[in-house]
Amino acid sequence: MASNRAQRDSLAKVQREVTACRRCPRLVSWREEVARTGRASYAGQVYWGRGVPGFGDPHATLVIVGLAPAAHGANRTGRMFTGDRSGDWLFAALYRAGFASQPTSTSREDGLVLTGAYITATVHCAPPANKPEPSERANCAPFLARELSLLRRAAVVVALGQVAWQAVAAQAGLRPRPTFGHLAESPLPGGLVMLGSYHPSQQNTFTGKLTVSMFDAVFTRARRLLSTADGAARGSAQDTRS
Repeated sequence: MASNRAQRDSLAKVQREVTACRRCPRLVSWREEVARTGRASYAGQVYWGRGVPGFGDPHATLVIVGLAPAAHGANRTGRMFTGDRSGDWLFAALYRAGFASQPTSTSREDGLVLTGAYITATVHCAPPANKPEPSERANCAPFLARELSLLRRAAVVVALGQVAWQAVAAQAGLRPRPTFGHLAESPLPGGLVMLGSYHPSQQNTFTGKLTVSMFDAVFTRARRLLSTADGAARGSAQDTRS
């Protein structure tokens, strides 16, 4: 039965379930309150105010895992990292690395296309003070597990921040947990590699803890790891044919 359920699952189904989820009362109350009150600079805009699903290329080789939607970013626009300063950093870096069709992400209708990349998060609702509680992270964990299993071509997972790093490590069942750090690497089951990065939050970018060159180095490294994985896959295919 479990196998049959897995065969019927899809990224589209996960995305629909995330959007409809009301599993965490504190997060539901907060995301909807923010959507009702909004912010003066976004006057007249209708906020999304629901769970924010992951998005991107279903054949992605690179998976990017963030923390949670921003109250006036993805909780407003309905797309991960869209409409806030963190997203400005992320999509500019993805564009420079060849994963995004444009360097900005302002709305779900802005024409942005990700190629070879998929973006998700450990928690899919905006949390107060950007701090989801352990129980809320646990409630969202099955969504991340399903996304990682459905993204069958994934070879590199970039974890933006320590919470995302720990969430991916937990999904992989790693014991002991690998130590997080910027550009830290850890192997995952199935030949995947987890790559750590400081989160492009304003707290990190305004203070210089994360610079443009440091962030670019993450996706340069991801490209190299993907190239190595692709070469290994081609070699394995040739061995099978011969």
